[in-house]
Amino acid sequence: MSEAPALRLRLDKWLVHARFCKTRSVAAAQVTAGHIRINGTRAAKPAQAIGPGDVLTLVQPRRVRVVRVEALGLRRGPASEAQTLYTELEDNRDDSPPNPGYEGKGRPGKRERRALDLSLRPGTD
Repeated sequence: MSEAPALRLRLDKWLVHARFCKTRSVAAAQVTAGHIRINGTRAAKPAQAIGPGDVLTLVQPRRVRVVRVEALGLRRGPASEAQTLYTELEDNRDDSPPNPGYEGKGRPGKRERRALDLSLRPGTD
């Protein structure tokens, strides 16, 4: 006898299947820390059931992501499979400035250090 496909899935399992967290224990820690919201309300426990159509707000380092659950995954598969499980609802571009680039100058040499030391001394022009 075949089973009907599940219409709901545990939140921590879905976070792992969609590759937002690496393991279920990390996902559970994110939920209990209050970093996940389901349809605007804070997720109370990792076992809370979610289904297609639910909107999740995920607080991640340096950004907040808002996604709509499109499907429930069966496994933690490749990234291309995981991206089909959700849809980004907001443009989540990182507005922080980029890291400064390396100009190839490196550390100052002996001559540059002496010139720098002389320019930093008070009273020398």
